[in-house]
Amino acid sequence: MSYDLIVIGTGPGGYVCAIRAAQLGMKVAVVEKRKTHGGTCLNVGCIPSKALLHASEMFAQATHDLPALGVVVGKPQLDLPAMMKHKDDTVSANVNGVGFLLKKNKVDAFHGRGVVKGAGKVDVVAEDGSVTSLETRNIVIATGSEASTPPGVSVAFDEEVIVTSTGAIALDKVPGKLLVIGAGVIGLELGSVWSRLGAQVEVIEYLDRILPGMDLDVAKQFQRILEKQGVKFHLSCKVTGVARSGAGASVTFEPVAGGDAQSMAADVVLVATGRRPYTDGLGLEEAGVAMDRGRIVIDEHFRSSVAGVYAIGDVVRGPMLAHKAEDEGVAVAEIIAGQHGHVNYDVIPGVVYTHPEIAAVGKTEEELKAAGVAYKVGKFPFTANGRARAMRAADGFVKVLSDAETDRVLGVHIVAVGAGELIHEAAVLMEFGGSAEDLARTCHAHPTMSEAVREAALAVDKRAIHV
Repeated sequence: MSYDLIVIGTGPGGYVCAIRAAQLGMKVAVVEKRKTHGGTCLNVGCIPSKALLHASEMFAQATHDLPALGVVVGKPQLDLPAMMKHKDDTVSANVNGVGFLLKKNKVDAFHGRGVVKGAGKVDVVAEDGSVTSLETRNIVIATGSEASTPPGVSVAFDEEVIVTSTGAIALDKVPGKLLVIGAGVIGLELGSVWSRLGAQVEVIEYLDRILPGMDLDVAKQFQRILEKQGVKFHLSCKVTGVARSGAGASVTFEPVAGGDAQSMAADVVLVATGRRPYTDGLGLEEAGVAMDRGRIVIDEHFRSSVAGVYAIGDVVRGPMLAHKAEDEGVAVAEIIAGQHGHVNYDVIPGVVYTHPEIAAVGKTEEELKAAGVAYKVGKFPFTANGRARAMRAADGFVKVLSDAETDRVLGVHIVAVGAGELIHEAAVLMEFGGSAEDLARTCHAHPTMSEAVREAALAVDKRAIHV
């Protein structure tokens, strides 16, 4: 069988790429190793974790927050199987939706491991070992990523006691103690889920801060918020061992600066120390595709070193984010079709779906300092926002960073309930090269949480009204 394009992997980058290519008139096929489409994100990542984050937040609100609003419901009881069913139903609806969209756009789907046999040739290796050989003018690698482990530490995952994020979204009971290795997005999100449901959660992090790569102001305030919620942190600590111990597990770690090692027992250990590109077994090196520490080397048009072979998403440089992969999927499909697809990597939002949420787009203050960029800062706290007070959601702030000379907005950082939605007016503003003054002059409805975004823009020029 011959195609204009074969996409290997049907996560957010792959299936979006396939659909866009089909819209542009190409004959398209996808190859997916899972029995369902959607990749890690829809099956065991973004979507199921958000279902549990929302459900656990509702449980926490019923437990702690509703009485203060005059809503008396009594002590809530946790039905964990029902919560997991909500998660599974959410996943099913999403992955079935992707399958429907591929069929609607006349994209052929093959299930099995995709192996690149050279320019224009892909083998699909099924579970039973049978091979289907396909021919195509173009190949896009969109195989995503998988969980990694701490450097130098051997970890035997059983996804019941010693787990990755995959096991952490499928526990059959609330652990008495959950030990999280890694204070990044995944660790804090899933740690938050089980903390709300009653687990004692402690986090071990190699660096001296949480949320590496995010604005330091955000990280510091958010750590204080999580500590108030009962999460305990062990920063500047290096994990040296993870092992089963009786019905649970134990973790050994020591201070990065030197000192005595200690061991900590837990019912469940979640290893959340990042992810690595999933490129093994794809035949890439045999086909001559240049690699760099597991990533596929691409040029500015997503082309690999082999003609007709492209790559997007987690297997290439840049942040490992589903929406970044989606944008790249659209761009590479348009490039293959002879159009001018592109991605603006300076305006890719990032969100941490905890309570409150964290959202950011653009540069951090630390990045601007390191680059020697002269900038101005405007901050506004939600304690001064009327809607936030009314919702008992006053934790957090908005921070706007703009160029000192041109006033162009360079970065926006938000800690707030609903921050993941608030961030997009900043993203649109930055996509059009807008200034803090543009944002400050834009009328915002009252009372809304988004007024705090405008006030932070006003604060850049030291003229915020409500502080």
